[in-house]
Amino acid sequence: MKYTVLALLSFLLLSACMQEEIVEEIYEGPETEKAVVVIHPTEGNEASGVVTFTQQDDGVRVQAEISGLGSETLHGFHVHEYGDCRDSAAMSAGGHYNPTDMPHAGPTDEQRHMGDLGNLPANEDGVATLDYVDTHLKLNGKYSIVGYAVIVHEQRDDLQSQPVGDAGGRIGCGIIGVANPDY
Repeated sequence: MKYTVLALLSFLLLSACMQEEIVEEIYEGPETEKAVVVIHPTEGNEASGVVTFTQQDDGVRVQAEISGLGSETLHGFHVHEYGDCRDSAAMSAGGHYNPTDMPHAGPTDEQRHMGDLGNLPANEDGVATLDYVDTHLKLNGKYSIVGYAVIVHEQRDDLQSQPVGDAGGRIGCGIIGVANPDY
């Protein structure tokens, strides 16, 4: 009887270890060095542009140029939980990407949603440019943002209201894909 129980426990332990190895292998694959999003306007809006995410030693460089925004306004800017922009108001993209269950905050806060990218500052022509390195974003592994949506919001993200920063409706949406390295 002892040997049967010992054999069963050994089998369960070995199975658990093998399962962990399988899970690790799921997240291995080709390394993504650069990702791209083409933002399209939601119904009745004009927000459009391109966002790139580039892996660097110190994090992921986020570069964005979005037009069709209000003159001299701030617009919330987030990675959302689904790579789905089918709904005319982009509600199919779900909430903010938050796989580690953190509170909503700003892009430089230590504890924040992984998808919290802050605000896009539009100039007098309604064009926003952004260029910074984000230490929370991942292009590879378990928490990779590739395949998720980027949303541009109609209003400023206050960087503190829970759960999403009170940034209003969704005026632009695009899906994060692997970028062609030749562009």
